[in-house]
Amino acid sequence: MKITKFFLFSFLICSSTVFAQEYRSNILFYNVENLFDTLDTPGKDDQEFLPDGSRNWNSARYQEKLDHINQVINDLDKPVIVGLCEIENRSVVEDIITSGYMGGRYDIVHHESLDNRGIDNAIIYDSTQLRLVEDGFIRFNMPDKDYPSRDIVWAKFKRNDEEMIVMVNHWPSRRGGQMISEPKRLVAANAAAEFIDSLQNANKKTQIVFMGDLNDYPTDRAPKMISERLKPLITEDSGEYGGTNNYRGEWNILDHIMVSKAITKKKGSISVNKKSGTINEFDYLLTEYKGNIVPFRTYGGGNYLSGYSDHLPVSVEITLK
Repeated sequence: MKITKFFLFSFLICSSTVFAQEYRSNILFYNVENLFDTLDTPGKDDQEFLPDGSRNWNSARYQEKLDHINQVINDLDKPVIVGLCEIENRSVVEDIITSGYMGGRYDIVHHESLDNRGIDNAIIYDSTQLRLVEDGFIRFNMPDKDYPSRDIVWAKFKRNDEEMIVMVNHWPSRRGGQMISEPKRLVAANAAAEFIDSLQNANKKTQIVFMGDLNDYPTDRAPKMISERLKPLITEDSGEYGGTNNYRGEWNILDHIMVSKAITKKKGSISVNKKSGTINEFDYLLTEYKGNIVPFRTYGGGNYLSGYSDHLPVSVEITLK
């Protein structure tokens, strides 16, 4: 496992930043389902998402996708933190911000992963409410020399005198079935768990927000490695359908938010409401397929559906003082 850190220093900011007395907002995680630009990236397998590719991905479809993502962000009152997965690069995240008129207020944490298709994770944060102290990524090797997976992206934010670590994950897919694919997710889980342990061993009161598409259900072994350390806030009771993804007519939770006990304390500058976990089920995010209510996705097979994502966004409430 490789952990790389990027340190940001600013004497004036470090010494003088003071935020408003209290600010209530949300933390959002969203698997946006293949947010690719329309340009060919050398060394990445992104041909299907080009104008002449199999999906006929073009500027109009790209802009519609950006508008859809911003609709979700706006309907959640522009969260103070947005964790994203299935984004191609930093540029597409910048386009989310500029097309949604969020510029000047929001900034980005992104690191390019070694994923074969160019799929990355990213964090958008409200720089008027949180100061970025440092950020980095956790890279891990897949078993049997398989293709590299997405890195875990993390950032340390500060609010007045308190700090918070945010981790965004997108663990290996379930392709090939549970028996074949689970060992890959266990590698990712172990890397995340080691990082969490290192933080909590150094300071038991470390405030952590862990989020991501884990491609596993809460009862599976890999997510349980994290839930043994952090409190899961997304449960079956978080939404009407009891899940964030629908597979063959059955809903289940693939998208998770878990937090450390310290961040649920109401004292101090940062606190997350431990009862606020929500699977967001806005009407426009859902459609009917073969008699079942399912997420309204961008593509169905090779057919363009003009939908949002095959995952529902999840969120929790946060108070900043």
